[in-house]
Amino acid sequence: MAGSDARELAAVLANLDDETLERLLVERGVPASAPWNDAYDAAESLLEPALITRSLAALTADEAAAIERASLAGTPTAPAHRSSLHAHGVIREDGVVLDVVRGIVDALPRVVVGPRDTAPGESADAAAERALVSSASLADLLLVAVHHPLGRIGSGALGAADRRRLIEEGAVTDAQQADELIAIAETVGVLAGAERNWTITAEGARWLRTSTIDRWVSIARGLREELPSALRTSNGGWTDPSTWAGAYPFDIAWPERAVRLRALFVRWAIFAADGAAFPWTQDFADGGAPNVAALETLLPHEVDRIYLQNDLTAIAPGPLAPVIDVRLRSIARRETRAQASSYRFSADTLGRALSTGETADTIRAFLSEISLTGLPQPLDYEIGRAAERHGRIRVGADEHGTTVIRSADDTLLESLLVDHALRPLGLVRDDDHLSTRSGASTTYWMLLDARYPVVAVDDNGSPRAVARAGGAGTSAAVAADYAPLIARLRANKDDDSEGVWLHRELEQAVRERAVLDAVVRLPDGSERTFTLEATGLGGGRLRGRDRAADVERTLPISSIVRATRSSDAPS
Repeated sequence: MAGSDARELAAVLANLDDETLERLLVERGVPASAPWNDAYDAAESLLEPALITRSLAALTADEAAAIERASLAGTPTAPAHRSSLHAHGVIREDGVVLDVVRGIVDALPRVVVGPRDTAPGESADAAAERALVSSASLADLLLVAVHHPLGRIGSGALGAADRRRLIEEGAVTDAQQADELIAIAETVGVLAGAERNWTITAEGARWLRTSTIDRWVSIARGLREELPSALRTSNGGWTDPSTWAGAYPFDIAWPERAVRLRALFVRWAIFAADGAAFPWTQDFADGGAPNVAALETLLPHEVDRIYLQNDLTAIAPGPLAPVIDVRLRSIARRETRAQASSYRFSADTLGRALSTGETADTIRAFLSEISLTGLPQPLDYEIGRAAERHGRIRVGADEHGTTVIRSADDTLLESLLVDHALRPLGLVRDDDHLSTRSGASTTYWMLLDARYPVVAVDDNGSPRAVARAGGAGTSAAVAADYAPLIARLRANKDDDSEGVWLHRELEQAVRERAVLDAVVRLPDGSERTFTLEATGLGGGRLRGRDRAADVERTLPISSIVRATRSSDAPS
């Protein structure tokens, strides 16, 4: 039966286009390095029960129902579902469920869906406030990640230490909000998880420079686009959220994932806890665009001016426009976040701004433009002092590519040598400078994090901006490259598929010393069946012991019409 299934699946695979075949390989977790030479190799491997179970877990409720009906009745699946079931590699060309798949379907547990949610509704005002808070909190989270990548544990979740740090800094109010915002950020690609860190992506950096309403819309669109296919409607919207838990009947882990997915949509104020859409998402739920005007009327008016004070603080008299808030927070530290947020300038914050490309003149110009109170003399003085101090330590590379640290202040270089925080750099004194085997970027960021007045320089000694490792990345995970494997399967497609498959079956039978019913076409055109135990294959001939005549026979492979496992074989 397994051999028949492999033969049928090989025919299905040969007829799939490259894109669909690649989706099947991804679905079943096949490594791109699989040593397959043709569709028959692929079919035999893909019939492993564990791999089949993965495809069954990806079946939608309608597809699962179709395969269950066909499996129970022993009839072909309904024509409406054959294309998608072929793409999952679970039925034959004629729509009949593969034998091995039928056995697994019968044994698989089904998802049990509980009663529909009875969560109370929610006012539009409350949801709009949550939309604003979530957007601001996600921005806070990304701004933290700009300077300090967030810790990522083995399970892919946010580390406990960074979860606490986000709460302490006011970026989020609790652990659940932090986890859900991280999940949202990764789903839409503004944050990327790699190894032990979460880092902001290029998309995330662009997102921070947009308006509040544009921030909300882009995330909402991203969440809708990334919904699994079983939750999408034909017009691009989503199905009733109360039915999501039953969307993948063969995936036991799915209901828990569906709960988490619904929580993300509730967190972003796309629908309420009971699944009801809001005035700004009613059309959005049906595949249309969000009603931006309906949301904007419920959001507080944003301001683009601040009050600068003599104590080196700034007060925003209302929600600050995001583009101004982001730049202001690159110069100052936000102390409170509310309708009226406050910010504080210091030598550290100004030094960091200077290290990332600002100058004393650009800082003064920006603050003067947005200030309702002019530029206070104490702040102007602090900016000038930070500019004078900035760049006392210069990090670059010498002609041999070695990272060097230079400073006109020899005492400052000596301080670096004894600083415990810099020990990982392995700094070595070399005449009038320090050297390290670490890269220039790594050295720069370690010095900056240790609050030294450092600037990175190029080969000509001119200041240059340095992105933190991973910070300018993209959201896309590195996908397995299946092109070489697929090309190999296509290149080795034999026109004489019947002959190729017969030879493979005979080879398998010889290895297992199986008993075959070999149908042979005789010279006069008639056919005769020989039942023999396969013992050898070579020179275009099959050798075996004839069970009926108790003699050794040699049959020309070219004369064998078909060969099947004998029902008379001992069990």
